[in-house]
Order: sequence, then structure tokens, then C-alpha cells
Amino acid sequence: MAQIYISLGTNINREHYLLAGLTALQQAFGELTLSSLFESEPVGFSGDAFYNMVIGANTAATVEQVVSIMRDIEYAHGRELNAQKFSSRTLDLDLLLYNSAILTTPAIIPRAEITTSAFVLWPLAELAANFIHPQLNQTISELWQGFDKNSQQLRKVPFTWPATH
Repeated sequence: MAQIYISLGTNINREHYLLAGLTALQQAFGELTLSSLFESEPVGFSGDAFYNMVIGANTAATVEQVVSIMRDIEYAHGRELNAQKFSSRTLDLDLLLYNSAILTTPAIIPRAEITTSAFVLWPLAELAANFIHPQLNQTISELWQGFDKNSQQLRKVPFTWPATH
């Protein structure tokens, strides 16, 4: 079984796509571990604020299968096939870590946003504080401790899963 960590972001109809994404990920991977939910301003473009979180799961699926499942979930929930990198999203799923693998295909793993984006690193630090980044030989907690927290503002948003409404 592989330990995987996935970032989830949405800034279009956020609550709807957050819940839809989590439901689809749970159907695909079973039991999920969730970070806190954060609200952040978009990076690289002007638009509505994002909801972001990181999800942990265990899977017997290969990296290729995980990436394919995630893309299928995105497209099933309104992501356009030719979506621009810096644009609004109904649902954006990125595979951050697959065990301690270092890969360039079918996705770049570990994902660069782990060290550059507070909306990825803070929630990942909640779930995988002692996980050692396979390229940097530092724990996720150490990376978060050394991160410039003034570079990106995040706000925790109250959230319970499964949804109670």
C-alpha cells in the first residue's frame, strides 16, 4: 500500500465542489485523512478566494492510476480540458507525494508547491509533519517552520467531514 497526499483546491462554488471532490476521493481511495480547510487568495491571477486542503489516503493503485483517477474526478466536476494554469477552478487535485517516490512522469513528485505554497505546505504539515521530503531530507514540519509565513495569508475555515447538512 502506498501513502499518498493530494492537494484539493476550489474557488468556484467552493462548498459544493469541495464536498463533491471529497466524496469522489473517498469512493476511489476509501478512508481519507483530512487537514484543516483553509481559505487563500489566488496566486498568479485575480479571482475569488480558494478553499484548500490536503487529503491523505492509502492505496494499492500505481502512481499512473492515482493520477488518472484524480484527472477523471476533476473532469467529472467541471474542469475544462484546456484549463489555464493560473485560473479559477471548480476542482483542482494534485498528487503531492506517493510514498517517498521521486518522479517526473506521469506527474512531478514530490510536487514543487510543497515548498513554495503555504496553502499546500501548512495543511500537509498537519497531516504529515514527520514525513521526510525525499529530495530535501527535511521533515514537512521543518519545511513549514522555515517557510516565510508572511508571503501568503491563509485563514482556517470551520469544516467537518463528513458534512452534517
